[in-house]
Amino acid sequence: MSKKLWGTRFSKKIDPLFEEFSSSINIDKELAEFDIMGSLIHVGVLKEAGIVSKGEYTKLSKGLEVLKKAVQNGKFAVDAASEDIHSDIQNKLEKSLGNVALKLHTARSRNDQVVFDTKFYCKKNSKVTAALVSALSKVISNTANKFKAINIPGYTHLQHAQPVSLANYFLAYSDMLARDAKRLSLSADNIKLSLGSGALAGTQIDSKYYKKVMAKLASKLGLKFGKDISTVSNSIDNVSDRDFILEALSTLAIISMHISRLAEDLIMWSSSEFDFVELDDAFCTGSSLMPQKKNPDSLELIRGNTGKLYGNLMSVLVTMKGLPLSYNRDMQLDKEPLFSSFKIIKDEIKILSKLIPTLKVNKDKIEKQLKGESLYITDLAFYLATKGVAFKEAHEIMGNLVRFSLEKNLKIKEMSNEQLKKFSKFLDKSVVRKMLDPVYSVNSKKSIKG
Repeated sequence: MSKKLWGTRFSKKIDPLFEEFSSSINIDKELAEFDIMGSLIHVGVLKEAGIVSKGEYTKLSKGLEVLKKAVQNGKFAVDAASEDIHSDIQNKLEKSLGNVALKLHTARSRNDQVVFDTKFYCKKNSKVTAALVSALSKVISNTANKFKAINIPGYTHLQHAQPVSLANYFLAYSDMLARDAKRLSLSADNIKLSLGSGALAGTQIDSKYYKKVMAKLASKLGLKFGKDISTVSNSIDNVSDRDFILEALSTLAIISMHISRLAEDLIMWSSSEFDFVELDDAFCTGSSLMPQKKNPDSLELIRGNTGKLYGNLMSVLVTMKGLPLSYNRDMQLDKEPLFSSFKIIKDEIKILSKLIPTLKVNKDKIEKQLKGESLYITDLAFYLATKGVAFKEAHEIMGNLVRFSLEKNLKIKEMSNEQLKKFSKFLDKSVVRKMLDPVYSVNSKKSIKG
């Protein structure tokens, strides 16, 4: 059994089943590097406060740097018997440095450590993920530029609505992701790290020592003192706050929703019924029974994972909603959803960044769909409005024309001038043929750029 940071008050050893149930080492090992960075700050504070000597400080800081390097090089092996990552790091220091390591936990609590570590993790991963999302937005924008000469049927209620530019369509997703990247960057900027809360009441060490060490080490940790890290303002709020996790999970869930919608459109468009696009073989799988199948599994998994990200957000919201101040062990359960959501989104964004540029557009199939006359009825109604017809009346005129076309099984383009004039004196074959055209329809929209 691994050595714990507590226990002498107890007369019995922890029940083995409960020990396994409560252990978090297999999850919070993700925080190893951040916990070591927090310890480097803390040991500096202990030196400034005169609790450890200069020699003890040197030994402890060097021992922590060795562990940090091992983490960064992928050579840090956690002891699965450890209760958590904080205990594991402490035990490793004791093994390598001896009794001097026993001074490290002076004036601090795992409550303080874990919120520091998780905030640091969240801040770093939010920035990394924001960069990936921003890059995908640009990939989609560049792909849209290749499709600017292609028009497609636009849909509302999954019914033909009006022709739109394929570039404009893809740029909609580019804009969504640009907002997501900004939202994630803002949530990262909102996170401010601190130390000195202790278990909940603060510590006996003067805040000036925390300030001095944080200001000195901030840039080394990739942080700005005052903006990213500072002395604690309210110790109770600090150890009990998980708003930053909820904000990150919420933003990741929104990103997942956006890319799920994109995945759904591409899944539909690649089906035989639409056949607008062809997906690259590298992102599809086949059937074990049907040799002809080409399944859009990468997109289906992206769509399916959205439920997992929603669940991760809801699980932490529900966990937090009834907790009294300050720290409670329930809060240990916030990390698995957080780590899961970040990993899923980062993987999916990387896949989409490779998949999107490989899309092939089936122009012939799209042009066939663009022959549907219903796509242009709104343009004809607006044309009548430009001739002085009230739009409500123009709407009714075109509705009657559509009904007549359906009842007579007669295309509007094939109607004679005499037939068209029965609906409006402003309608004739030349007007109809000019306006029942996707290029004309798309180019006629002046309220949008490009």
